[in-house]
Amino acid sequence: MMIKMIRHMQIPAFFMGLSMMLLLFQSYAVADVYQYVDDKQVIHLTNIPAGPKFRVLIKELPFNAYPMPDSGPFYELIAGTADKYGVDGNLVKAVIKAESNFNHKAVSKKGARGLMQLMPKTAMNLGVSDSFHPGANIDGGIRHLSYLISLYNGDLPLVLAAYNAGEAAVAKYHGIPPYTETRNYVRQVLAFYDRYKKASKNKPLVSASLN
Repeated sequence: MMIKMIRHMQIPAFFMGLSMMLLLFQSYAVADVYQYVDDKQVIHLTNIPAGPKFRVLIKELPFNAYPMPDSGPFYELIAGTADKYGVDGNLVKAVIKAESNFNHKAVSKKGARGLMQLMPKTAMNLGVSDSFHPGANIDGGIRHLSYLISLYNGDLPLVLAAYNAGEAAVAKYHGIPPYTETRNYVRQVLAFYDRYKKASKNKPLVSASLN
């Protein structure tokens, strides 16, 4: 996630706002944050500095420095369901990590729900009546992944692009759609997938290279 805007705050309200932003950036660790105080004492915060007048306020850690949470109480559920449908459990964990960070009550701005962020129409097509139910959500999400893996002959970048943007978008662009969100999503899930594989030392069932 990148913050592509400059925040403007007056000095009296700055410290409260800064505290909230520090929590936000520490939680998501999206990028370096820079600040600049102009001659009117207005503080400008951005992750895209416009010249040397901006100074680093928050330094982003390397990607590998961030803790990689395991699947916690959902480990056995993920492993068992993934095995049932012949999908690598590490891939499922990577998708869930990127989609909901293992929050089974997560709801996106677009209305996707649950651990694997099923859209209402997708959930309906998969026969998932309650997307907030971990077992039902994981079962439906893995079945959808299994279908996409078969559809794209194990081409994981295309599988993930379709999971994020839909099959129609992949077909329209004959590959990964030129959407920033989708391209970032594919890279993120592949990175998580690689780290989960290394942690578990399990042999992957599908290729995870991004050309």
